[in-house]
Order: sequence, then structure tokens, then C-alpha cells
Amino acid sequence: MCGITGWVSFDSDLRREPAKAVTEAMTATMACRGPDDSGLWLGRHAALGHRRLAIIDLPGGRQPMSLRTPEGEIALVYSGETYNFTELRARLERLGHSFQTDSDTEVVLHGYLEWGESVADHLNGMYAFAIWDDREDKLVMIRDRMGIKPFYYARTRDGVLFGSEPKAILAHPAASKVVDTAGLRELMAMTKQPGWSLWRDITEVEPGTIVRVDAGGVSTRTYWKLTAVPHTDDRETSVARVRELLTDIVRRQLVADVPRCVLLSGGLDSSAITGLAAARLGEQGEQVRTFSVDFFGQEENFRPDEMRDTPDSPFIRDVAGLVRSAHRDVMLDPQALTDPAVRRAVITARDIPAGLGDMDASLYLLFKAIRQESTVALSGESADEVFGGYRWFHDGTAQSADTFPWLAFRTGHTERGTILRPEVRARLDIGAHTADEYRTALSQVEHLDGESDSERRMRAVCHLHLTRFVRMLLDRKDRMSMAVGLEVRVPFCDHRLVEYVYNTPWSLKTFDGREKSLLRHATAHVLPQSVVDRVKSPYPSTQDPGYAAALQQQAKEILAEPGNPVFDLVDRDWLAGAVEYDPATMTGLTRNGIDRVLDLYHWLDLYRPEIRLD
Repeated sequence: MCGITGWVSFDSDLRREPAKAVTEAMTATMACRGPDDSGLWLGRHAALGHRRLAIIDLPGGRQPMSLRTPEGEIALVYSGETYNFTELRARLERLGHSFQTDSDTEVVLHGYLEWGESVADHLNGMYAFAIWDDREDKLVMIRDRMGIKPFYYARTRDGVLFGSEPKAILAHPAASKVVDTAGLRELMAMTKQPGWSLWRDITEVEPGTIVRVDAGGVSTRTYWKLTAVPHTDDRETSVARVRELLTDIVRRQLVADVPRCVLLSGGLDSSAITGLAAARLGEQGEQVRTFSVDFFGQEENFRPDEMRDTPDSPFIRDVAGLVRSAHRDVMLDPQALTDPAVRRAVITARDIPAGLGDMDASLYLLFKAIRQESTVALSGESADEVFGGYRWFHDGTAQSADTFPWLAFRTGHTERGTILRPEVRARLDIGAHTADEYRTALSQVEHLDGESDSERRMRAVCHLHLTRFVRMLLDRKDRMSMAVGLEVRVPFCDHRLVEYVYNTPWSLKTFDGREKSLLRHATAHVLPQSVVDRVKSPYPSTQDPGYAAALQQQAKEILAEPGNPVFDLVDRDWLAGAVEYDPATMTGLTRNGIDRVLDLYHWLDLYRPEIRLD
């Protein structure tokens, strides 16, 4: 896990100043992503920067890494992990390659030398990397299939700028901090429009995509996407195959030269990873470490809501007791969750005012605490998208709605722009944008001949989650973890598992009348019965009214600044009304709205963007 950046200029010699100073400045923006080392590579038309978080081969994996060939030099900056690098290395050695390190980075570099851009087809992992190839005077950028590692680029007059995060690109003098109507519209819509970054001139490298840059311009090629193929395995075979895949995936993703742990929420997904990891580490005589986040008083005062029936703590204790993990609960209170310094750290990590409030703050604080003891963490993220776990998967209204299911399920979803000034809300027209994106997303779904109407619909619902919804969560997870120098791995995003489960019929995904039947039965052998029987419960959110009260107080302070730029976007009357509600009975929609206003307020101060509502 690292941070990469660089730029290509076909009309300049980047071996001269100020290219070095500029590249150093771009690289420095990602010091949190790579606290262990920093490096530069300067060529005539390309400059590459790297910040390193050392995970494998601590002394030998320095970057940028390069190879000299008779035709020219090849230089690589790489972020992520290639989990099958041992097998690839052996294969490349048989083909005549020799290696100087034990790192997966060098394997990727030699893989490019052997297979060119098709190296992507050979990789199993999470990655975003850029290769400058002197032999053809070109830059190649490649991102992993599911979009686990972030990657962005911006075209310039004579080349491109790129980086793991937009902040690296924005540090270049040629970059502009312009946010236009299209950027704000998607920020409020929550559809995960492909390529969106909020910033007008910055584009996301899409998952499963190769971007080539040469003197002729920029071109892209998709090397992986979800495809529909018949599923011929019966129930027993399907369960066994899922168990086999997950066991292998966890084994691979536990490989590291630094302390590892598992994120444990007490739900089926994280508990399954915990159980499998504990079994694997137990074979090696090691004890698994687990971490959970919770809020003071949450278990004692828990109130069921539309998303959560039970508190997490009892289930966490059951799992930790069963696997005998070295467990730590990270306990948080409203003061920590509403600390403006934490909010500003979260916004800086994400580059956007996401408006997720305590769920972002608690994740950041959880990761910060974990980093004191571990450098790598395994997560249960993405299992709901892969196996169909969210409640709206099983809600008839959401299933049949003519929009994204996660928007249809939540009451008030059409009011995401409520906090905005009426004229801004009208300009954005979030409803029309959402409808357009929904139609575009549906058009990407492949179907099999002979599928029933219900199977066709559920295939589409699964596709929407795997190509849209999950990417929002993966970006959040990466940004929050890398902000504190923690590598989070996501076993459920292994493309082999995704492809297999995606093509199992919905009737198989729910064969026992419950959500995630395949996962439940494939991992029951490593789970306590309480978790096997537990209904889906999402990432926790504080129910303490002290959180809402603290938000209201901070909002009152913003209202005392009537000339603040935030009121160019935010409806001041709405905010003035929101601060008067009783925090004990405030709706989630209002609380989320105040969180969003506070995010916008701090984001405008931190980034000083130019807002253009055309």
C-alpha cells in the first residue's frame, strides 16, 4: 500500500527544475499513505513520485523501481498488493527473468516486461500503478478489477498528471481547483458516476481499465468486467466452492512482513473472515488480533431502527471468545466524533465533503487506533454486494423501483438536496441526474437467454451494487485507512469469488430463505451459532443524542458567519431551523443534513475551490 503520483509532458524536459520540486510537492501530499519512504524518478518526458508503506520485503521494495533494457528504461510506481506474486515470480523465472528483491512490485515490473499491458490479466490483487516505458515513449496506468485502490488523472496541454488521490494532482501548478455543476450534482446524488472525482478536470481511472498516454493522446481499454455465464453447480457444490475460494483468499491475504489483524463487527461478513483467519494463523501457531468500534452506552441504551435490530457487542464477544482472539474495543463518545479536527482530517483524506458524519469519523478513529498495533487489517467489506446482503435486496418495493435500490429503500432519499439553496437545488436537478445514471447503469448489464423476469431483475440489482455502490464504500475504506498509514485488505473483492457468486442464481443466494445463504453455509464451521443466525446489521452509527446536540452547536457557530461562502450553496433558513430541533427526537435526515453542511463548511476552508454553477 502506497501513494503514487507523476506527470507526463511531451513538450518539456522533466529532468530539469522545476520538475523535481513540483514532483516532490505532489508526492508530499500523500505522506500519510506512505510514511516509511519517499522516492522520485525523473526522465525526459516523465516524472514519477512514490510514498511507501512497507508491507512485503521491507528493505528491498523501494520505489520508483526501474529496469534498463537495450531499447530503453522502464520505470514503475505501484500501490497495492499482488496476492499471487509468488506464483508469478516462479513463472517469470522459468521464462528467464531474474530478481533482485522479494517484493511483489518487482514481479509486476518484470510481468510488464514479459507481457506488456496484458500483465493486468495475470494479477490477483488490489492495485493502481503507472509505468513509464522509454522504449515507446508512453505511460501506462492500470487499476484493479474492483476499484479497491484509488487512481486519478488529469489531461494537460501536452500530457497528463496522475495520482492515487486528487490532492496529488491539485498540487501541480497546472491543475485547477474548479468544481462545477456536474461535480456537485453527483456529490449529492450518490450514484457513483463512472470517472467522477468532484473536480472538473480530474478523471477517475475506472476499475478494470488500462489508460495509455503517448504523444498521440489518451486512450483507454477495459480488461475486465462482469459478464453473464451459466452456473451449472448444484447447491452443495456451490457452497463448497465458496468455502474453498474464501479459504484460499484469506490465506493469500494474510501474507505480510508486518503485524496483521481483522476488523470485527460481529456480523456474518467480518466474523467469517475472522474465523478463517484464526484457523489459518492457528496452523502457524499465531493468535489472530481483532478490533471493533463501539460507542459508550450504545449496548445498554440501544434502540432498534430500520437498519439495525441488535447492537454489535454481544456478537463480537461471541466471535472473539470462539476464536480466542486478542481483541480490542475502540470506544468513542460524541466529543471525539464531533471534534472539528477529526472532521477536517476525514475531509482531507477523502478530498470531498461526503457528509457521512459519525460513520466516517468513527472509521477514521478506529483505523488510527489500530495503526498503533497493526499495519495490515482484513475487512469484511463488500460481502453484502457480492452475496446480496443489504435489506433492500430483499424488499419488494426496492427491488422493483425504477431507480438505484439503495436510494429507493431509504425514506427521504429524494430530499438529498434539501440543505441547498432553492436555486442551487433547481440547477443541480438531482432527480434527473439520478434517472439518467440509473438508465446508463442498467444498459451495462448482460443477461442470459432464458432467465426468468425475477432472475433478470436480481442480476441487474447485483450488477448495480458491484459496479456502483461498492465503489463508494471501497474508496471510503481506502481513504480512511491510508490517512493513518494502515493497509486494509478486502477478501470478498477477489475477482474469482466475485465472478463465481455473481453468476449464481438468486434462488441459490437465498436458498435457506435468508440473505447471503451461500456465505452463511460456507463459513458456518468457523462461526458461533449466534452469528450464523444473526440478521444483517450495517456499520454502526451512534444513537447518542449528545452527537446531534454537538452538531447543532457547531452549526450555530456557522450561522453566526452570515457571509461565509458555505451559504452560497446552503439554505441558511434550513440550517437555522435544524439547530432548533430536540436532539433526542431529531430525524436521521436532519442529522445527516447538518453533518453535510459542516463538511461543506470545512471543505471550502481547506480546499478553497472555485465553484462554477453554469
